[in-house]
This record gives sequence, structure tokens and C-alpha cells, in this order.
Amino acid sequence: MESHVIKEFCAENLTNIPAAIKAGAKRIELCDNLAVGGTTPSYGVLKKTIELAHQADVTVMTMIRPRGGNFAYCKAEIEMMANDIQMCLQLGSDGVVLGCLKKDWIDEDATSYLINKSAGMAITFHMAFDELSIENQFRAIDWLAANKVSRILTHGGSPECSIEENFPHLKDLIEYAANRIIILPGAGITYHNVENVLDVLQVDEAHGTKIVKLSS
Repeated sequence: MESHVIKEFCAENLTNIPAAIKAGAKRIELCDNLAVGGTTPSYGVLKKTIELAHQADVTVMTMIRPRGGNFAYCKAEIEMMANDIQMCLQLGSDGVVLGCLKKDWIDEDATSYLINKSAGMAITFHMAFDELSIENQFRAIDWLAANKVSRILTHGGSPECSIEENFPHLKDLIEYAANRIIILPGAGITYHNVENVLDVLQVDEAHGTKIVKLSS
């Protein structure tokens, strides 16, 4: 199983990416401003990260989020996100990470528009998913799978709970997804517990800022 495992390293700039790749990260989620949960990185950071990662046969997923705060976006913000997706296409990002909500549901119009703008790139629906009610999370799996989203990044419950405490709900999500879409566990996963997470959940992918051990 190990050869198929993808440890996705979440980075807010280029600084630790070479060390993360050396330590075994096979995919980079690139963003800025992790203090607010991640926003879209700059052109220069994205360009250099893609060059470096692709030389090492590592893929790059780019965060598309114009600001911190909630996930309800106005028309101007959605256009900004569309423009940033065009930047990703131009620079060769392997995919984008996004999430738009309207009350307790996916903003279907905005999300469909951004999916269309992504022109075949892989798409991860990020932890905006965790803002949905439990009932709507299962409905969201159906909608996102039907709309060609590749994976859903989720902690599986309250951020105040450990990833281990959220195992039961994560298992339910994974079972319901039934290989139609990847459920990507994240938040609270480090190089200390990642193998246990992969084993218990029977998944091949995990996400985190400390998913691999960086050499000091």
C-alpha cells in the first residue's frame, strides 16, 4: 500500500517545500495565510513551486480563496477566483482547491462556474465542507461527485476534536462516497499519526502541514 500513498503537504510558501518533497510528500497544497485557513498564493510563489515540484514528479494543488472568513462570496470575489484559476492553468498547476457556500449548502452557481473555469484540472472541495450540517454533507458528496470534483478535504467533525475522535464520521463519509469521490482526511494529521490514520480509515491519501518530518 505504501507505494500508492499520497501524503499531501500543506504549505504557505516555498520555504519548506524542498524539505517536504525530500521527506516524502507526493503532493503539495499551496496557499498563503495559513493563519486564516489559507488564501490564494502569489503568481511568483506558485510559478516557482510548480517548477520545483514537477522536477521531482510531485503534483501541486493551488488554493483558490480570495480572503479569510466565511465561504459566501460576492460576484466580484467569484470573478477574482476565476481569474486566479486562469493563473493556475497558465502556470501548469495540477489542480485547484476551492469551496463556496450559501447558507447551509454549496453555492451551486458559483461552484459550477469555477469548475467550468478549471478546464479539466483536478478539483478539491476544501474544508468549507465541514461547515455543512451532517445531513447536507452526504448530499454534498452526491453533488460534488456528479460535478466532477476529485476529492473532499475534511476533518470529519469539529476542529476542536482530534482526527481520531472523528474517525467514526470519516468512515461513514468514506463508505457513502463509495469511490465516487476521494475523501481526504486532514487537520491534526502529522508524521506521528499518519500511518494510523491511513490504516484505520483504509485510505491512500492524507493531508497536513506536518504530514512529513522535515529535517532540522
